[in-house]
Amino acid sequence: MKSLLNILSEELKGAFEKCGYNGEGVVVTFSNRPELCEYQCNSALSLAKAYKCAPMVIAGAVCDCLKGSTAVSEAVACAPGFINLKISPSFLASYVEQMRKSGCFGLENDSPKTIMIDYGGANVAKPLHIGHLRSAIIGECIKRLGRMLGNTVISDVHLGDWGLQMGLIIEELRDRKPELVYFDENYEGEYPLEAPFTISELEDIYPAASAKSKVDEAFAERAHAATLRLQKKEKAYYAIWKHIMSVSLADLKKNYANLLVSFDLWEGESDAEPYIADMLDDFINRGIAYESENALVVDVSMEGDKKELPPCIVRKSDGSALYATSDLATIIKRQKLYKPDRYIYVADKRQELHFTQVFRTARKAGLVPSDVRLDYLGFGTMNGKDGKPFKTRAGGVLRLEYLISDINKQVYDRITAVSEEENQFKKKQEFSADEAEKISKIIGLAAIKYGDLSNQAVKDYIFDIDKFTSSEGNT
Repeated sequence: MKSLLNILSEELKGAFEKCGYNGEGVVVTFSNRPELCEYQCNSALSLAKAYKCAPMVIAGAVCDCLKGSTAVSEAVACAPGFINLKISPSFLASYVEQMRKSGCFGLENDSPKTIMIDYGGANVAKPLHIGHLRSAIIGECIKRLGRMLGNTVISDVHLGDWGLQMGLIIEELRDRKPELVYFDENYEGEYPLEAPFTISELEDIYPAASAKSKVDEAFAERAHAATLRLQKKEKAYYAIWKHIMSVSLADLKKNYANLLVSFDLWEGESDAEPYIADMLDDFINRGIAYESENALVVDVSMEGDKKELPPCIVRKSDGSALYATSDLATIIKRQKLYKPDRYIYVADKRQELHFTQVFRTARKAGLVPSDVRLDYLGFGTMNGKDGKPFKTRAGGVLRLEYLISDINKQVYDRITAVSEEENQFKKKQEFSADEAEKISKIIGLAAIKYGDLSNQAVKDYIFDIDKFTSSEGNT
């Protein structure tokens, strides 16, 4: 549908031409005196000199031509030549009804695009926590808006499933269960189909391994070596990795579903791995990348940079890949399979340097056509009442499922609480326990999402459960 401003501008253009004036450039704007009218047109002022005629004469003639208009109920010429306009109530009602029937509020897109949106970014083998909330909520919102605008939007969670955390898990598992066949160097049979751990065990293994790597240098070296062996797809390591993926992915899908967040692609860094070797060879052959201290790097600094930008490391000195490596290889894969017109990455604003390096490397290497947009939407952190990143009382990161449960309970308590004072003045709606639970989940999730989206994406904000579940204020 055309906007009201466009419709009124066309109406005024026709009136100017009917009066013998040039209608090109005639435009209607919102009124800067809303107490007088809703819209205004100042074009009579700009035409006065060309026609050697007083602006008020032109404006008056145009107003006379607008009598009988279905869109304009009142047109008044005001000194020194403004045309004040009021829209017809019946026309406005008809316009709103058309918007309602259109299914997308009258939005039109003459040139729909294919957009790849990368958000979520969860790490395999770790539970979703409060730090994953903003990417999921903001990314899902952008995806839905893009689709409403008529674009083809492809969403990808882009899991962290190929990095050091995998090596840490494998080596911690070795220490806990050395009898597993995966750690028998002489084993030549088929590996078990069933995972040797549950999601609960897996969620305990990673933090323990991470903590151990910080104090045990030998363990940290083993984890790095295991990561490299996995990235080379050695059979035993790859078999364990597949178990980690199957167990963790089921849990991630369940928790994202609780947020009403979904993805078209559940791919990760591992899916880019087949493209990495050829990409790096190409970078070397074309002189885009060079060795520095045994690592492979790409210069990304540009003339006019306000501060020096470090080169983008695309291969570590031990031969292993980094996040930048997999992000670049993922772009190659996405271009090959989907050819997006635009990429949108939704991530923490502290990753700005990373995406600047990746985008500049992609441009330098010609991984995307010059007219393809590469956009990074960096968001601020969700903080507790103390202004610091949200933590549990024990000082840990709050798991997302616990946050949702806490808010649902708080809403449930509000719904089911009946005070004597309230019932003295009005009859309070009674709900069954099942009804109250269902309603609390709907309101609780809405409170979380609105609490986030009502703040500017780029800014940090205070997450206050009491405030977000309050029936008063901007909630």
